[in-house]
Amino acid sequence: MARRSTLREWMSTRATWSPLPIRLGLGSVMLVHGAQKVLGVMGGKGFDLWLQGTPPFGFMKPAALWLGAAALAEFLGGILVLLGLLTRPAAFFIACTMATAVFGVHWSNGFLGSNGGYEFPLVLLLAAISLIMSGAGNGSVDQKMS
Repeated sequence: MARRSTLREWMSTRATWSPLPIRLGLGSVMLVHGAQKVLGVMGGKGFDLWLQGTPPFGFMKPAALWLGAAALAEFLGGILVLLGLLTRPAAFFIACTMATAVFGVHWSNGFLGSNGGYEFPLVLLLAAISLIMSGAGNGSVDQKMS
């Protein structure tokens, strides 16, 4: 019989401060990038225009569903990671979005970000993977609730 995971397991974390700088950096960047897409702030398109875009892979249909999921993963994921609330699931959705950005958007431009390459989204992907592995750590809502 398959064992079901509990919310407490999703929020489990170790008593360490090492994830905090990763959470603050990743959460801040994702929140701002997501806010550009969702709210149209800081030079962003806003949700309506963002949803009219073209997703990076042909199988991503309907396009608005995938683009909306990416924008919300960045915006809400950024908030959750900053708070250290449901950090592992939030980081998972961010990682999926950043893997799509690396391989679907930036890969053909090479490594360097100055050429539109995958350098920066790769770092964000790896930071998200780090939080999936470690959990939120000290100073997080996850720690307080587990």
